[in-house]
Amino acid sequence: MHPGTRRRSGFCWLTITLLVVGLLVGDAGSVWNKRREDKTKCPKVKGIRNFDISEFLGSWYIVQYYASSEEALVYRCMRAELSVSPENAEVTMNFTYSFTDDPINELLVGNITWKIPSPDLPAHWMHAELSYEGVYNTYVLDSDYKSWALLMHCAEKSESPRYLSSFIMSRETSLGANVISYLREKLPRYDIDLEYVFPMDQKQCNKTDNPEDILIPALTSVKRSHIIRRHPLKRKHRRQ
Repeated sequence: MHPGTRRRSGFCWLTITLLVVGLLVGDAGSVWNKRREDKTKCPKVKGIRNFDISEFLGSWYIVQYYASSEEALVYRCMRAELSVSPENAEVTMNFTYSFTDDPINELLVGNITWKIPSPDLPAHWMHAELSYEGVYNTYVLDSDYKSWALLMHCAEKSESPRYLSSFIMSRETSLGANVISYLREKLPRYDIDLEYVFPMDQKQCNKTDNPEDILIPALTSVKRSHIIRRHPLKRKHRRQ
């Protein structure tokens, strides 16, 4: 082989080797960065554009539910009533729910209030109550106002993992499978695992004093080893 040919061949192999090493280092760096992702901060979220909050108010059923602190669905019959105070740009959600393992289906009631920090972004709300030390954002991700909506909540607290939750909501007690699929597909981009977005039972939701009058559904089986039982939206509520 001619000496010049050998030199060109060696140069080509050196170039290929450097490219391969560069790709491997790049892949390792992306994996490292992914591992180091800050789980204490909320993801970047944009609420629905041209949001009409007046059309969004009123009664909603929560038909699917996710919370990063929940390892199985422990709630049923969750419903929400949304109202707004025009004087101070505050949104209030009053809601009711029961625990799935409550034999008498006792209803709990709670509420949470948000401020609308910018009139130009009415689909973004921030927690307004001083009792919560941290940042608590809520976003309306999508809605047709008349039948379905998708909410996402994210709370940050110093030296604590972020808290993510999401509601798929309906004006009726159920939604079509195609609408639910459409809304669920929006969640993984915000680090929400669809395996733990659970259907919410909306049947037999009236309070009863006779345990034999109500059928409690079994908890959905999950891969995790134990269950953490918390209130939705991390709030203390009172019994109705």
